[in-house]
Amino acid sequence: MASLWRAALALTQTQSTQTDGVEFWSNPERTGWLMKQGEHIKTWRRRWFILKQGKLFWFKDSTVTRVCKPRGVIPVASCLTVKGAEDVLHKQNAFELSTRSDTMYFIADSEKEKEDWINSIGRSIVQHSRSVTDSEIVDYDSKS
Repeated sequence: MASLWRAALALTQTQSTQTDGVEFWSNPERTGWLMKQGEHIKTWRRRWFILKQGKLFWFKDSTVTRVCKPRGVIPVASCLTVKGAEDVLHKQNAFELSTRSDTMYFIADSEKEKEDWINSIGRSIVQHSRSVTDSEIVDYDSKS
């Protein structure tokens, strides 16, 4: 989980790089309250999340303007899966977001909110990640 947290927390040092010019305060794809665990102190904290253009931002407050600084951001393109995690956390409405080496856990307020977040993040993963690189594409129709 360390590298996913590093990507998320690097925002405080390089905010303009991490946000990549994403106007998170304007027309987000999805917003809402979720509980998330801290990296070092494993307490659950309620945070306002915004999903926009392949980035999942979080804030302390739901009043987000252009001058607000996100508490963190996850580049969704680096994630492989998003799925329910009630069996892992033993908490209702829990879900996880995973990369090759890390997993972050979240808890939604309801089953519907959890499913909506999973669907929205899942769509964003598909839209913003490249499943294969150009060098990995095999064209079976080309004549060799």
